[in-house]
Amino acid sequence: MKKQWGLIIALIFALVIAVFAVINVDPVEVNYLFGTSEWPLVLVILGSVLMGGLLVLGVGLVRYYKLLHEIRSLKKENGKLQEELESTQGPTENHEPELDSLNEEEENFESNGNRQ
Repeated sequence: MKKQWGLIIALIFALVIAVFAVINVDPVEVNYLFGTSEWPLVLVILGSVLMGGLLVLGVGLVRYYKLLHEIRSLKKENGKLQEELESTQGPTENHEPELDSLNEEEENFESNGNRQ
């Protein structure tokens, strides 16, 4: 649901920018480091929004890959610590069969108790 709200907000934001850009079609002078030129204001606005979006995307990707790297390194560290724990304490016992039989007994008890 959170992603849907994010998409709705992004679409509303894009609509507001598009309406604002279409209203402002007058030519404006754009100053570069190496010269100047005239562009329609709508292209300047849309170009600025596009560059801002690409900048946010780039920062987000860098953060994503840093977190992904951290997760991988923490998983490796966790695996090494699990191996060290097992080597010092011995292998842990598997209690799954005992839990299954206890769960079955509990279900049988509850079903017999509900009949009375």
